[in-house]
Amino acid sequence: MARTAEVVIIGGGIHGCSIAYHLAKCGVKNVLVVEKGFLASGGTGRSAAGFRHQFGTEVNIRLAAASIKKLERLAEELDYPYGIELFQGGYLMLAYSASQLEQLRKNASLQNRLVNAGTLILSPREIAELLPGLNLEGVVGGSFNPRDGHANPFHVTYAYARAARRLGVEIQTYTEVVEILHSTSRVLGVRTSRGEVIYAPVVVNAAGPHGGVVARMVGVDVPLYPERHQILVTEPVEMFIPCMVISFTHGTYFKQTPHGSILMGVGDPAGEVKDFNQRSSWQFLVDVATKMTFHLPALRRARVIRQWAGLYDMTPDSQAILGPVPGLDGFYLDIGWSGHGFQLGPIVGQIMAEMITGQEPAVDVSYFSIERFKTGQLIPEPACV
Repeated sequence: MARTAEVVIIGGGIHGCSIAYHLAKCGVKNVLVVEKGFLASGGTGRSAAGFRHQFGTEVNIRLAAASIKKLERLAEELDYPYGIELFQGGYLMLAYSASQLEQLRKNASLQNRLVNAGTLILSPREIAELLPGLNLEGVVGGSFNPRDGHANPFHVTYAYARAARRLGVEIQTYTEVVEILHSTSRVLGVRTSRGEVIYAPVVVNAAGPHGGVVARMVGVDVPLYPERHQILVTEPVEMFIPCMVISFTHGTYFKQTPHGSILMGVGDPAGEVKDFNQRSSWQFLVDVATKMTFHLPALRRARVIRQWAGLYDMTPDSQAILGPVPGLDGFYLDIGWSGHGFQLGPIVGQIMAEMITGQEPAVDVSYFSIERFKTGQLIPEPACV
């Protein structure tokens, strides 16, 4: 059985659904999203779902500012009646050395100059006023932006999917792309696990941690690997954490959810597995308990409700691989977000649609071309956890 589409998107997370919506909004009539699980079942739904202005590279700062503006009005724009559980309590980034504080100062200066972000540099005393329960041992300062926050990743994804379907997009869940049809110079379509062939001049790889696997279907080797990251949630406690908190020294981040549970994560690039393992480990439980009770001594008696794991799609410079693949017409990449893909999904979906339809992208993302790995012009992001 065979049919045609204008664009096939592989991956039903926030990026895939955002691209589909924006393509349909641009007037592309026959768009198909293929997702091997349920929507947001991959990295999107397993993320901490935070968003922030506080990056250290110009391209990410511009993307973040544009994406946050979209998130602030997303439910209204997409006519999504359930809301996206948007909460803007801010991000607090802690510095434990003079060099870290100087980097945060540089980041804040760049953010404020480029997009008028409103990022502040706080003293330990000001941090204590913001978060009285935080252990300030070793803290020399920090940066804070009150418009940073978090949202519900499932609602955001479903909002895009629902709006896309209203505009005529077809979304197939529990369906896997098993082959990408192509010649030596261009893509021709896909074959799915349903036994269906869909001929299409454009195929978008938005498969997250599986993006490398998908790229190899057309003989494209991308420097991308999956890396497990784990999170746990405590029982609900009285509200005392008003914002997301990040420590690059400890590799930690934590926030309190609206109903009182505290979500905690630890990034351990040296120790975490680099494959598709999403099983939780007892070692993580010990590590996070040790580090979080250092940050928040009041949590020593809090009970853990559950823990889970998800995958980052990592690249050598912790930056995305975005745009067309030279020499293979019609094949586009939207992968490699290295832990900050959720928050940039709204604007990147628009940018990808603009690229595909021949428009000027809202933000210059030429830095993210796959060609940078050949030239060595990497652009490391200093604010990743």
